[in-house]
Amino acid sequence: MSIFSVSKKRVLVTGGAGFLGFHLCKKLLEKGYEVLAIDNFFSGFRDNIIELQKFPSFEFVRMDVKSKMNFKLDLIFNLACPASPVHYQKDPVETLTTCIQGAINVLNLANDNNATVFQASTSEVYGDPKVHPQTENYWGNVNPIGHRACYDEGKRCAETLFFDYHRQFNTKIKVARIFNTYGPRMSLDDGRVISNFISQAIKGEKISIYGNGEQTRSFCYVDDLVDGIINLTLSTSPLVGPVNLGNPEEIKIIDIAKKIIELTKSTSKISFHSLPMDDPVQRNPDISLAKDKLSWKPIITLDSGLLKTIDFFKSVIDKKR
Repeated sequence: MSIFSVSKKRVLVTGGAGFLGFHLCKKLLEKGYEVLAIDNFFSGFRDNIIELQKFPSFEFVRMDVKSKMNFKLDLIFNLACPASPVHYQKDPVETLTTCIQGAINVLNLANDNNATVFQASTSEVYGDPKVHPQTENYWGNVNPIGHRACYDEGKRCAETLFFDYHRQFNTKIKVARIFNTYGPRMSLDDGRVISNFISQAIKGEKISIYGNGEQTRSFCYVDDLVDGIINLTLSTSPLVGPVNLGNPEEIKIIDIAKKIIELTKSTSKISFHSLPMDDPVQRNPDISLAKDKLSWKPIITLDSGLLKTIDFFKSVIDKKR
């Protein structure tokens, strides 16, 4: 039997056991929503669900977004898909089918409930961009047969499905392209820049930089990102997206490594390795649209966000020692 009452807004979060899913569920629960999360634990964590179950208005169902769903709800947030290269390249066919079949299923569910459905797209749709910073009207530079294509093209196809459903069936959609996000509850070994560097620095290991470190990224703290997602999804504006959500402050990979070594007071040295195929040289969002239409921009500084993330990583690593 569902715990949901009739009076409160009912929300489905697919991928609710993941890094971003956890923070979104927690924020929605704190706002008074009743949240149903689903996850198949391909890249999510049971510990995240255990923490969320402290809220009486939270419910969890273990299932795959590729399975047909039959829930009564008011809002859907589709986050279900591994987002780090380590995870999405582990089973590329699973990644691609999750993006496509998952999108079809949540869109059909949204139509069944006359609900708004949010799609977590990604900056990866821009590929290795030839336009900088990236604006939403840029079509991207993606290798459709490369090692990253299962995620890049899967997310691009999901966007196509969302906009085709919107045009053909008048489905109520919201789409955001999410740029590099970090914060507590990231996986220590997911292969992302922030998690790799912090884990290696805390353990005193060499900091692994792929390429010469001159490539750039921009990093958005997870609380800011979640606020952007909620602002977009709940907005009464006719804007459906895609909308870039991320931090426009660009930093070189070599500089983020040095900053993390300094903040962790680590003795780690930097080691350089070959750059993976199709790894973007630059990645930075133009967030003018989000600022103008949603009055949203990141407010948490990189140093502040990194310190919170470092504290979390230290607690996890200490438990394993």
